[in-house]
Amino acid sequence: MEVISLCREASVISNFMAELRNVNVQNRRDVFRTNIESIGIVLGYEISKQLPRQTTDIQTPLGSKSQELINANEVVLITILRAGLPLHNGLLKAFPHAESGFVSAYRKHNDGGSFEIEVDYIACPSLQDKVLILSDPMLATGSSFQVSMEALKPFGTPKEVHFASVIASEEGVNNLKDSHPDCNLWVADIDPELNSAKYIVPGLGDAGDLAFGVKLQS
Repeated sequence: MEVISLCREASVISNFMAELRNVNVQNRRDVFRTNIESIGIVLGYEISKQLPRQTTDIQTPLGSKSQELINANEVVLITILRAGLPLHNGLLKAFPHAESGFVSAYRKHNDGGSFEIEVDYIACPSLQDKVLILSDPMLATGSSFQVSMEALKPFGTPKEVHFASVIASEEGVNNLKDSHPDCNLWVADIDPELNSAKYIVPGLGDAGDLAFGVKLQS
């Protein structure tokens, strides 16, 4: 697995990340969603550099131009609900002609404090021979990606898989490397650890709650 962390070099991504993390800024839901969406656009741009392309002649009013183009019809964008929606919107702006799908994967907490990832809803087009970009803003343990990939198997075998995330933990990255070595991971930043509740530290908190409001636990 190739792991591409965009914050290894200072760029506008660093500014987006600073606002996402900052407790004095992140409580503005509109700003929080916009920053994640902006990161999604940049992640999509970076991913597109590695996608298959073909040369096409483009007719202009004054002549023609030979141009290498990405075949966006081969791209399928899948996101993990609900936190993944702003990231998905950003990726969709980078790939406006791509098909979309959605996976409802969430932490089901047990009495002892442990949890399992459960999937109870999938809406997905065919993935057979497609380029799959699976997104989730927080890559903590990697379980959401792993369980979602297993749940997506009935929809076909993609020819390429790219994971896209905003923040990952080192543990989650290593887990994903072990389980999906042939895939690529694109992430804005990587943090060093997880706390006892398996939240990324220093992280930014709960991305879904910050984007859409605090949810009630059923």
